Amino acid sequence: MKRKINIHEIDAIFFDFDGVLTNNKVIIDSSGKEHVTCSRSDGLAFKVFHKLKINCFILSSEKNSVVTHRSKKLKIKALKGINNKKKTLVKFVNEKNYNLNRTVYVGNDLNDYNAMSLCKYKICPKDSHKQIKDLSNIILQSKGGEGVAREIVENIFSLNLLNILYNE
Repeated sequence: MKRKINIHEIDAIFFDFDGVLTNNKVIIDSSGKEHVTCSRSDGLAFKVFHKLKINCFILSSEKNSVVTHRSKKLKIKALKGINNKKKTLVKFVNEKNYNLNRTVYVGNDLNDYNAMSLCKYKICPKDSHKQIKDLSNIILQSKGGEGVAREIVENIFSLNLLNILYNE
């Protein structure tokens, strides 16, 4: 299921972290520190969003500082440790004066379902939970952590990274 979205019709894009910007796996070292895998290709996607002044946020139930570190590197705000994503999304959208009919939610698992259902555009990675796939307008070819944001930029918004980032 593929659809194109006009980037100029978007107020904000909300990304879940684990399973969307990561491959949904965790490595725990002998000291108990957690490590996750993210796609570097998503970094260029977020540079495009930043350059085009598209509001992007991470909305995560994860409390680990890895979310904060990745969001700082991507230069986007992270709302982490969220137990009720729907309630947080509604409050945040109202505070920022965004319109839910102009928002994108990218999620992969059941804890995204209620928040995701509020947004006009619902996008999920290929390896998402079945109920999230059923809810989504767009199911990506990418799996979580394998360039989800990059696929959205290039294939869903039809943006040319080369022209936007490197041809002035």
